[in-house]
Amino acid sequence: MPDTGILLVNLGTPAAPTAGAIRAFLREFLHDRRVVELTRWLWCPILYLFILPFRPRRLVHAYRAIWTAEGSPLLAISRRQAAALEAAVGVPVQLGMRYGQPSIAQGLRALRAAGAARVLVLPLYPQYSATTTASVFDAVADALRRERALPELRFVMDYHDDPGYIAALADSVRRHWAAHGRGDKLLLSFHGIPQQYARAGDPYHGRCHITARLLARALDLKPDDWTLGFQSRVGRAPWLQPYTDHQIEDLAEAGIKTLDVIAPGFSADCLETLEEIRLRYAELFRAKGGGALRYIPALNDDEAHIRALAALARRHLRDGCDAAGGDAGV
Repeated sequence: MPDTGILLVNLGTPAAPTAGAIRAFLREFLHDRRVVELTRWLWCPILYLFILPFRPRRLVHAYRAIWTAEGSPLLAISRRQAAALEAAVGVPVQLGMRYGQPSIAQGLRALRAAGAARVLVLPLYPQYSATTTASVFDAVADALRRERALPELRFVMDYHDDPGYIAALADSVRRHWAAHGRGDKLLLSFHGIPQQYARAGDPYHGRCHITARLLARALDLKPDDWTLGFQSRVGRAPWLQPYTDHQIEDLAEAGIKTLDVIAPGFSADCLETLEEIRLRYAELFRAKGGGALRYIPALNDDEAHIRALAALARRHLRDGCDAAGGDAGV
C-alpha cells in the first residue's frame, strides 16, 4: 500500500532535562484545553504566575534521574517503536508528539512527502480519554487546517481490550515472574484524570478497569492477588481513585513485602513510570514498612507489543481500504 502511511503519536517530552526545556514543554502541555478545562481567564494567571516560574526547576532533578545517553527515554523508545512498526507493517511510519518535537504537523508533512494519501493515526494511548486521544485528534485537525489537499484519515480511538495488547501485557508479567519470582501482590497503576472529567462523560475510568480485569483473567489471578490505582494527580481537586500512592502505603502497612507494579496505560517508559513508580513509589513503599517494589517495564518496543500494534494497524488499514473500495492487502 504505497499510498498509505501511519502517524504514531505519543504525549511528548522536554528536549532536555533543563528548567528552560521543561518550561517550554509544560507551557504547551498545560495550555491544552483538553488537559485543563478551566476558563483561560482563570487558568492563565495560575499557569504563568505560579506554575511555570517554579515547577520546571523542581522537575529538573526528576528528569535528570531518568535521562539516558540517547536522551529522553520516551522519545528514544517511541522512535524504536516507529521503526519496528514500519518494518512489521510495510508502510511508512512517522512519529509525532502531541507536545514537543517531532510534532504531529512534522509527522504529517513527512508522510505527505512519502506519498501517503491515506493516513492511519495511531495514538499510543491504550485507554481512550479526552485528555489524550481526543487531544491528538484536535492537533491533527489543526495541523491540516490550512491544507488544500487533505489525506484520507482513519483514527484509532483506543485498544484497551485488544487481545494482542492484553496478551503482550500478560507475557511481560510472566517474564518478570520467571526472572524474579512472583511478588506478594500485583498493582496495576494507571495515570489519573480529574473525577470531574469522568463525571462529564470521559470513558477513561471504565476502560482502565476493563483492561485490568482482562489482564487479571489472562494471568489467572484471584481477586486478592491484584489491585488497581491511579497515579500522577496534580492540584487539590479529587482525581480518579483509589490513588496509587495510597494503595502502596496501605499494602506496606498490611504486611506486603514484595510488590510488583505494572503501568498498563503507558506504552513507553517515561517520567511517570521510571521516576514516579520505580524510584519515588519504591522509596515510599520501604518507608511505610514494605520491602521491594519491583516495577515491570512498559511494553516499549518489545516484540509482542509491536506484533499487537502491527495487527491493530493492519486491521484498521484493511477496513479503511474495504470502505473505500480499494485493495485490502497490506
